[in-house]
Amino acid sequence: MKLDGVELLRVRMPLVAPFRTSFGTQDVRELLLVRVVTPTGEGWGKCGAMAGPVYSSEYVDGAEHVLRNFLVPALLAADDVTAHKVAPLLAGYKGHRMAKAALEMAVLDAELRAHGQSFARALGSTRDSVPCGVSVGIMDSVPQLLDVVGGYLDEGYVRIKLKIEPGWDVEPVRAVRERFGDDVLLQVDANTAYTLADAPVLARLDPFGLLLIEQPLDEEDILGHAELARRVRTPICLDESIVSARSAADAITLGACAIVNIKPGRVGGYLEARRVHDVCAAHGIPVWCGGMIETGLGRAANVALASLPGFTLPGDTSASDRFYRTDITEPFVLKDGHLPVPTGPGLGVAPVPDLLAAVTTTKVWLGS
Repeated sequence: MKLDGVELLRVRMPLVAPFRTSFGTQDVRELLLVRVVTPTGEGWGKCGAMAGPVYSSEYVDGAEHVLRNFLVPALLAADDVTAHKVAPLLAGYKGHRMAKAALEMAVLDAELRAHGQSFARALGSTRDSVPCGVSVGIMDSVPQLLDVVGGYLDEGYVRIKLKIEPGWDVEPVRAVRERFGDDVLLQVDANTAYTLADAPVLARLDPFGLLLIEQPLDEEDILGHAELARRVRTPICLDESIVSARSAADAITLGACAIVNIKPGRVGGYLEARRVHDVCAAHGIPVWCGGMIETGLGRAANVALASLPGFTLPGDTSASDRFYRTDITEPFVLKDGHLPVPTGPGLGVAPVPDLLAAVTTTKVWLGS
């Protein structure tokens, strides 16, 4: 198909509560959305980049710049654009995986809507609902943490993930285990906050029966993760380190991880995310779907991805009200710890015009 144009929308959405990780605290989510327009309709994508380059090197202003000046013009100049052609058409521009993922997602949505096919079916879904976990940020105190975790368990979430950092690790994990028992599926996420010298501290988490320790070391320290995996019993899961199917295969071969968190934006899009899934499945490595404080658009696509057969662990596919009082799509509502996989064409959801307008700060049209 030939693209008529692309619209870039900046949105600003307040969170229901501050969300603190080892790299900072967020009380508002600034997002870049992408709308592609074709002769037969439109498609939506979202860029997972944060306001600053703290989770990865990408950030919202930079993503908008590279989209406006390089990536979108490259697609507008092409005579025939399909989702599978987006990556080859943009291959000349190094990096910027999240920006590329947003554009590919929008093209894929438009393409699937035109053919009446859902994201889930196109990716290879095998389920009609997915189990949901929730990510719990670093708190001011252990009692506050216990109250928050208890609330999420009461809501029905089937897995709890605790953000950790040096000084906030063993004690909060111990407290959660003591309060809620060993049957709760529990894991921790360090977001690269530790070094290999912290291995003795991380080994103190072993008695608590965690599902995994997510990304304890720097994203480039693959050998360090392999060494850490030999020093702790808890399985090591990689997040920031996995930027492609090739990097996943390398990490697995080196023994750097036993589990992989797949975030489509981080690896360049949902098509590459499926390839990461396939590589991990071929090596017997479980995967789960991570989130980037998603709106309904990203949530719909992530739930579809999480319904593939290799996603055997609950992901961060929480309900809309985990982060937002009002989403920009019809809300996703947790039911018995699960979310339904959308079955409509494309994403199966679209922004509600009034809700989107209320949080949109700028719009830029690129095209004729």
